[in-house]
Amino acid sequence: MDEVFSLFERHVNPGLAGLLRFTGLDRVEDRAEGVYVWDREGKRYLDFLGLYGTLNLGHRHPRVVEAVKRQLDRMPMSVRVLVPEPTARLAARLAELTPGELSMVFFGNSGAEAVEAAFKLARIHTGKPGIITTAGGFHGKTMGALSLTPKPEYQKPVEPLVPGVKVVPFGDAEAVAKAIDDETAAVIVEPIQGEGGIRIPPEGYLKELRRITAERGVLLIVDEVQTGLGRTGRFWGLDWEEVEPDLLTSAKALGGGVMPIGAAIGRPELFEAFRENPLIHSSTFGGNPLAAAAALAAIEVTLEEDLPARALALGEKLLEGLRKLAAEWPLLIEEVRGRGLMIGVEFTDADIGALLISELASRGVLTAFGLNNPKVVRLEPPLIVTEAQIEEALAKFADALAATAKALEGIL
Repeated sequence: MDEVFSLFERHVNPGLAGLLRFTGLDRVEDRAEGVYVWDREGKRYLDFLGLYGTLNLGHRHPRVVEAVKRQLDRMPMSVRVLVPEPTARLAARLAELTPGELSMVFFGNSGAEAVEAAFKLARIHTGKPGIITTAGGFHGKTMGALSLTPKPEYQKPVEPLVPGVKVVPFGDAEAVAKAIDDETAAVIVEPIQGEGGIRIPPEGYLKELRRITAERGVLLIVDEVQTGLGRTGRFWGLDWEEVEPDLLTSAKALGGGVMPIGAAIGRPELFEAFRENPLIHSSTFGGNPLAAAAALAAIEVTLEEDLPARALALGEKLLEGLRKLAAEWPLLIEEVRGRGLMIGVEFTDADIGALLISELASRGVLTAFGLNNPKVVRLEPPLIVTEAQIEEALAKFADALAATAKALEGIL
């Protein structure tokens, strides 16, 4: 056993180490560039996981790396009693890129922190405790965010959770309307559920949620942590329906795959609490100059290279290839679905998906299952992926399916 893997197993996460061993991923990563990762033995992998939608620009995009290096040479961390320039410029840029009146920003270090901020801002602004979330939704694992992530395996060990949360079916606007009461502050929803298994709601769902919440005086929080910055073929996932929420959360790809950063962007009146108490919510490292510099560079690369359009075109190619494979292997694959380069392959059984992940890893392709739906293997390659790399991944996917079927002979 590799010494580093042994240290990880003994001192970091033995359960995860066991899972990595089972799927043939008990290797130590060494370096990465673009769409590729190499382990310490020199094996090269196509990264079609993309750190769960984080690596829209791939690994170590040169413009993002250079922006961080320049800022590192000036001032990596803010002293917090003076104003950091990159942070202010990033907030202004996000205000330009988000719909309607969204113009104020709170910065944290992750999607969960962005959701925590949105949760608190909604309660403070409305004076009400209730939040409506969706079955299969994933909004993070800090205590507030976890309360909005209705998965018993994560929630039960740490109960009691934050009270006042109702869960409704995803994609059912009428269920949201019925769940709203006098104590409801906000509804939180993903444009496409990521960890729920790349679940796409019916057309018009977000628009209907916006209509219902506006009529009932309830805030709408759209969680764009995984769908944002071009992943679905639009800059924001909500752009498909041209919806203006009250709060939008972003993270993952916002840091350009180089720095961690999260943001909650909202209408000015939702940030009024900061006028009375500027420290009512804060984060020591949130929006630090290094992370802000990375995010500014990531945004400009995304726009200048029109990566949303690239995600849409290449996503269609990947979807088409996967659907052909699904037709060939109906006993293995139940459905292929996705939008842009946010794609899920749902298998007829979670164990089949696990075998497929292992077979892909042995062939040098990295994937993973959805945390809230292990039957679904997700494919979220960097938006800079090429047609040739997609064709290579599809060929290896076909080989992996054949190997999986052979391993299951006599069972299926």
